[in-house]
Amino acid sequence: MAHEPLTEEQVQRELEGLEGWTDVGGALATVYRLPSAAKALELIAAVGEVAEDLNHHPDLDWRYNRVIVRFSTHESDTAITLLDVEAAHRCSLRAAALDAVAQPERLRNA
Repeated sequence: MAHEPLTEEQVQRELEGLEGWTDVGGALATVYRLPSAAKALELIAAVGEVAEDLNHHPDLDWRYNRVIVRFSTHESDTAITLLDVEAAHRCSLRAAALDAVAQPERLRNA
């Protein structure tokens, strides 16, 4: 069930509840800007905890005080699933606790 690919309509509906996330080529993605590189590393650790809890691991890219996060479900031919939505939601909560600011518009430059 969690590995079933969502339709484009379903993805758009789910994105309405995921502030700061966007669909980038079949993945839920965002860029978080944090107050410092140390806070960025804390976010990476928090994302790692979410990934371990869900057994669902994102692609991560760390650039000083920015962290790029991409979730897609490889078992579903790299499509967005409810598992990606849940992971993104949990990461959003962890990011907010670290004063991270989502900047999905920066994905073009990432």
